[in-house]
Formats: sequence, C-alpha cells, structure tokens
Amino acid sequence: MDGIFLVDKPSGLTSHDVVFKIKKQFKLNKVGHTGTLDPFATGLLIILVGKATKLAFLFDALDKRYTGQIILGQAYDTDDVTGQVLDEKLVNFTKDKLEEIIQTIKPHYMQIPPNYSAIKKDGIKAYDAARMGQALKLSPRPVEIYEFNYKIDDTIIDFDTHVSKGTYIRSIARDIGLKLNTYGALKTLRRTAIGSYMIEHAKPLTQLSENDLIDHRQLFNKIPKLKLNDYLIKLVKNGVKLDERQITTDKPFVVVDQHDQMIAYYVPDGKDYKVKYFF
Repeated sequence: MDGIFLVDKPSGLTSHDVVFKIKKQFKLNKVGHTGTLDPFATGLLIILVGKATKLAFLFDALDKRYTGQIILGQAYDTDDVTGQVLDEKLVNFTKDKLEEIIQTIKPHYMQIPPNYSAIKKDGIKAYDAARMGQALKLSPRPVEIYEFNYKIDDTIIDFDTHVSKGTYIRSIARDIGLKLNTYGALKTLRRTAIGSYMIEHAKPLTQLSENDLIDHRQLFNKIPKLKLNDYLIKLVKNGVKLDERQITTDKPFVVVDQHDQMIAYYVPDGKDYKVKYFF
C-alpha cells in the first residue's frame, strides 16, 4: 500500500491518534500525515502510507479552507475554547467596525502564531514553553487570507475562510477579538480543503477501507513525463542526475520507461535534475 488516504478526522483525536489507528487497522509500518489538525478540530486530514510517507513535500505549500466559529468576549491561553480562560471583556461593536477589521487581514497580514503551537524557537516548541508557564515571544509571519466570509450573531462569528500555508485560524480569532477591543477565540473548526483535495472525498476512520487508498502514482498525473530508453532507466534507478542532454525545463517531471511505467520524480537542481522520489 503506497499512497494517501483522505480522512475526515473526528473531534477529540490528535493527528497522531489517526496515524496510529490506521497503522493498526491496516497493519502498516509506515504511516504519516501532511499537517496537524488540532484535537478539537474536525475535517480533512491527508494520511501518507508506505512509500508515500516521503511525499509530504508535495503538500507543504498547499492552501487550505476552513469553516468554524469565533466566540468573542473571553481570552483563552490556547486561543480556543479548550484552554483556560485568562480574562473577560465586554463585547461592544458595530457591524461596520467588524467589516473594517476583516479588511485589515485581507489579503495578507503579519500574524503571530499562538503560544500553543509547534513553532520552535531556540530549539524549544512553543507549546512546551507555554505549558511550563514561560511563553515564547514568537515573531510575526506573513500569511495570506484569500477569503473570509462571515456572519455575526451576538458574540459568535460564523466564518468560511481560504488561507495560505502556515496560517493559524486560532490567531485570526485572537486578532479579530483584539482589534474589536475585546477577546476572541475559536469555538469550532473544520478543515474543508487542502489544495484541490476536498472534504467531500474524505471518509471517517470507521468507514475507511483499502479501496479508499489513492495510489501514489495518481498524485503525479498532471506532472510532465520524460520517456527514456532502457539504458538510461537503469541509471535513473540508481539515482543518476539528468541534464540538458535528456531534457531542458525549469519544472519537475516524472521519468517513465518504454512501457510508460513511472520510475522516478525529478526536480531541477542548478543546471541539472536530481531524483526526489522513486516509484
């Protein structure tokens, strides 16, 4: 089994829990995931299986979509309602003011990650420091907010958002609250898309079967192919670099043999091309 599962993660499980359950269910040794989803959150989790555990790089830069709710008026140490309440503040704002604030985070802004995150500083993870009562001073990072659609009902903001990689939705909740002169925290969160992978094509763990595995070769269907002769295929299987004698391109490509079987995925490396993945 070499490929990916699209899992609809339930609330209450960590991403590691999902990996463990899939290992156990399918009796697999190599299983990983492409990006953590908080335990209280639900939605799309891409699970890598077998050889495909080496393909996390394909998903690193993908944008994401989420739906959820922000609750205003209380500050939590985790920036979501699973944490401890630190303070409370009156909620008093107009719809025009909220719209003005939403526009300040679109299409991009400098975002400080939550104290409870896996960001490392000086070799220490932020959430480890926070648990010891020594929160790290994290630097702001540029993030892209392509869409942020919302409706407000008293102190609850229902939202649907499309964001760049590395964007923390908990930080968006926190920042909107602060800009409204109150506090904000995530009440619910559901990931609905990672790049072109949609929640509609995911399955709950309880319904997952081997038939749901997307073969690793399918992930490269839209990548250009380079067909080589048997002599060069033998060299490719040994990891040899290719150069302008075989191809001239600035994009990754897949080497196939005379029978159109995928052999290796190559990426540009200076003036040459190096193997990134073997099929």
